[in-house]
Amino acid sequence: MAQTIGFTVNGTARSVTVDDGDMPLLYALRNDVGDHSLHYGCGLGQCGACTIHLDGEAVRSCQLPTAAAEGKRITTLAGLGTPEAPHPLQAAFIAEQAVQCGYCLNGMIMQSAAFLTKNPRPTEAQVKEELVNNICRCGTHPRVVAAVLRAARG
Repeated sequence: MAQTIGFTVNGTARSVTVDDGDMPLLYALRNDVGDHSLHYGCGLGQCGACTIHLDGEAVRSCQLPTAAAEGKRITTLAGLGTPEAPHPLQAAFIAEQAVQCGYCLNGMIMQSAAFLTKNPRPTEAQVKEELVNNICRCGTHPRVVAAVLRAARG
């Protein structure tokens, strides 16, 4: 039976009607809300391409049932900053040229943003440990780490 699930995405109240509340939130955000800043990567929560913030915590939206988002605040990469006023991490990623194909970018930035909220002055080793489960096939990890450290320095 169809159910309507309400949540806030990037500051805007939204609701989606789903046939199955177990449907991954990733699908609802991309297909129903129209936010394509997050990506389908592995579908197993192992690569990080689908990372969002759910009430401030970094979570893998491919593994989160849509029903679990009821009443929650969701922030996606599209809501983190704007081209005119990028989030400090977005600006640091640009400055460090920490992207090649860009597919992993959503996960790298969203995971790092949640991490820096909890640990605003991390060491290089702590950044590497935090991002160990974010996969990039292009090999930009050294630049990503540099970008996170740049954002932390302000």
